[in-house]
Amino acid sequence: MSNLTEIFGSYVFNDAEMKERLPKATYKALKKTIEKGAPLTLEVADVVAAAMRDWAVEKGVTHFTHWFQPLTGITAEKHDSFIAPTGDGKVILEFSGKELIKGEPDASSFPSGGIRATCAARGYTAWDCTSPAFIKDGTLCIPTAFCSYTGEALDTKTPLLRSMEALSKEAVRVLKALGNTTAKKVITTVGPEQEYFIVDKKLYEKRKDLIYTGRTLFGAKPPKGQELEDHYFGVIKERVSAFMKEADEELWKLGVPAKTKHNEVAPAQHELAPIFGTTNVATDQNHLAMEIMKKVALRHGLVCLLHEKPFAGINGSGKHNNWSMSTDDGVNLLDPGATPHENTQFLVFLCAVIKAVDEYADLLRVSAANAGNDHRLGANEAPPAIISIFLGEQLEDIFEQLADGKAVSSKTVSELLLGVSTLPALVKDATDRNRTSPFAFTGNKFEFRMAPSSASIAAPNYTLNTIVAEELSEIADKLEAASDVDAEVQAILTDIAKNHKKVVFNGNGYSDEWVAEAEKRGLPNIKTTVEATKALIAEKNVAVMAKHNIFSEIEMHARYEVSLENYSKAINIEALTAAEMVKVQILPAVIKFATGLAASINTIKATGVAADLTVQTELLTEVSALAAELKAKVSDLETATENAAGLEEAYAQAEAYRFDVFEKMGEVREVADKLETLVDKELWPFPTYGELLFNV
Repeated sequence: MSNLTEIFGSYVFNDAEMKERLPKATYKALKKTIEKGAPLTLEVADVVAAAMRDWAVEKGVTHFTHWFQPLTGITAEKHDSFIAPTGDGKVILEFSGKELIKGEPDASSFPSGGIRATCAARGYTAWDCTSPAFIKDGTLCIPTAFCSYTGEALDTKTPLLRSMEALSKEAVRVLKALGNTTAKKVITTVGPEQEYFIVDKKLYEKRKDLIYTGRTLFGAKPPKGQELEDHYFGVIKERVSAFMKEADEELWKLGVPAKTKHNEVAPAQHELAPIFGTTNVATDQNHLAMEIMKKVALRHGLVCLLHEKPFAGINGSGKHNNWSMSTDDGVNLLDPGATPHENTQFLVFLCAVIKAVDEYADLLRVSAANAGNDHRLGANEAPPAIISIFLGEQLEDIFEQLADGKAVSSKTVSELLLGVSTLPALVKDATDRNRTSPFAFTGNKFEFRMAPSSASIAAPNYTLNTIVAEELSEIADKLEAASDVDAEVQAILTDIAKNHKKVVFNGNGYSDEWVAEAEKRGLPNIKTTVEATKALIAEKNVAVMAKHNIFSEIEMHARYEVSLENYSKAINIEALTAAEMVKVQILPAVIKFATGLAASINTIKATGVAADLTVQTELLTEVSALAAELKAKVSDLETATENAAGLEEAYAQAEAYRFDVFEKMGEVREVADKLETLVDKELWPFPTYGELLFNV
């Protein structure tokens, strides 16, 4: 590997490259657009495009693409070459400001929730100059937003950028009212921890369920799972380590600050964590991380699984979204400082977040909802489906003081002495960690632990930005109208602490007692994606999104339709795959096993030797009965799938897939997994859990 400081960002047209290659006036104008939102002129864009082209061509690039994030959950790109004919049979390399600023993909071919019909195809991509262009697979990739011909957002980038501006606007209002005259902008930052599984490619290719759905639809529990807790933070296996090393290098070239890597709790499960960055850039980089990990794994004869629950019975994968707010002059607004009870600015922003999460829990829940995540949430491995906030002992005490009128003290944090003279005294953090909390304060940020491992982090972050912007807007209105700001601050803090303390919970979020307690407190427990989608068209949620210009009512309803459609399609594919695997793989294997068993019984009988055939006979009877039951269950599944597919109303269809098709898939699996434990391993048609999880 080359010197890390040399390769980092070498494939990114970053600030250093722009500063070196652009004329001073152009660089200054572009920075004004990036930092202050000043209009971008075509003249500036032409100069930037030429410099970007020259930089890319020097690195062997021949094509460019507008890289965008449609509602498919992954990225999209259409490649165009730099060539332009000269009329004499030759070409020159061109890339104009117009091509940089605007692209035109087919909008009707992407999910739109009815906004675009097949006959209304035009859509546009618009350059997001706040996220740097980069080179991937020999192509210049330009991060863009994606909208319809009629202006509606058809992606996740557009609402994210809108929400960042909305939060900044309202946060600056609050800061000014509190006497902060230096901050001109507030930036939201994110560090997404990415969990994933690694399996052997040759074994993966023998599993239709992994290929078509990303998860195993069948699989008996192996003798060993994660119960010994020996995989977590264990020594990384050689093949996986080699994959991680190459993935790090590829990500570093793209400017992704990949920092931490380790084994996760489940066998074959791992995690990659970057250093935090500005939200839209961090979101782009997380998409790159997922893509790069998949590609690099294949080079090592491995497959990277990003599904939230690829294996039943062991932990699934999530994406911990570490979110915070900082001013443009470097102040973290969620840093409590040494004496949090005296830090008015921190307390105001903390309380705004708490109130936002309590009032818009349903929106936050749906931001983390998809078919895969339904397997995790509330399954004693991930946060429960109930949204609550962990503050830790010190901040919870301050919050209780605020509810009583005013915070007057902060609990001190002692040193940790380990009882060995050669070991240093450790300075304890102000809070413990609570891995069962879906929304936990972790020192100077909140960790939203519900986000699905396979999905973009855009939705959780534009939701967080928007709902916090709304609470900051209300606070700013009160402070700006107050004759005594200090008294008004105390009144606001006390009011929030009194009325929203129900969402604060420091205990075990996995316990049955918490589920009962949460119900008493009136906290919603939204268990499925189908139920969660209702939040997208709830009147209060549509109103808050419209108020801050994140989504129009049409755009909210479109996302409601897309979410339901995506869910139904995912379960439909799983059901069809399960039925096919049973009919063309499992049942033939079972019949072959039963035929061999029957033949062995007849052979022994034909010898005329007296023999006890109880074991063979009972096994044949059991396997035959299970085979008949499996065939019947598959028939029921196919009928349910056909009925669900025939429903036209989106919510009714999604309900049918969740509460009929999905349940029948479970019944099919239960019988098939019993057969796996009885049928000769040599005859079983695909790799078992034991082979997948422990053969890398």
